[in-house]
Amino acid sequence: MNIMKIALASAAATVALSGAAMAQDSLKLSYNVGVASDYVFRGVSNTQEDPQIFGGVDATYGIGYAGVWASNVDFGVEDPSAEIDIYAGVKPVVGDTNLDLGLVYYGYSKDKGIPGSFSYLELKAAASRSFGPATLGVVAFYSPEFPADTGRAFYYEVNGSLPVSEKISVSAALGHQEIKLAGDYNTWNIGATYAITSNLGLDLRYHDTDEHGYGAIYDSRVAVSLKAAF
Repeated sequence: MNIMKIALASAAATVALSGAAMAQDSLKLSYNVGVASDYVFRGVSNTQEDPQIFGGVDATYGIGYAGVWASNVDFGVEDPSAEIDIYAGVKPVVGDTNLDLGLVYYGYSKDKGIPGSFSYLELKAAASRSFGPATLGVVAFYSPEFPADTGRAFYYEVNGSLPVSEKISVSAALGHQEIKLAGDYNTWNIGATYAITSNLGLDLRYHDTDEHGYGAIYDSRVAVSLKAAF
């Protein structure tokens, strides 16, 4: 019930904030599809270090947005084998700062969970700003109930990106995950993206955490991904 109340409140806020701006804009759709050597989420492999295939569709209308994204997963148990995320929010601009306020629901196929459900909801608040050619940002996520009945969770991150040529940009992030009944850990990544074409990008990235004792999926790794967006 608490999750539903939060979702409804967030949806109401989204409508209230974006209604005026949406009145003068038209609906725009975009699509993405890609492959990766590993599905790394907050420093942790979600495919047991195996390859990933993913894709999604996004809709924007004024400052409002919504989308669906799907990927294969492997948590080392029989189920689930697929992740389907549904998200929505608004991206207002205040002065020179770009905001992103929304929610994300992470859903999983044949979700049985051990002992609870894998599926969960997160609320998102992010801000970014340009400093010359560089962009710096901060983001926070809150979940009232993390997977496997591990209680409320927070994730905080600072990130940045910098174009170094017409086709190459470098980026990095430092994050901290807190889970009430499952401890916490730090994670970081650094990498470069090469724009093969205006619609196709290649990303090479190093990921790591400070909790290698949690298992191989928390170890340092290099992942490469190829993503098409249109």
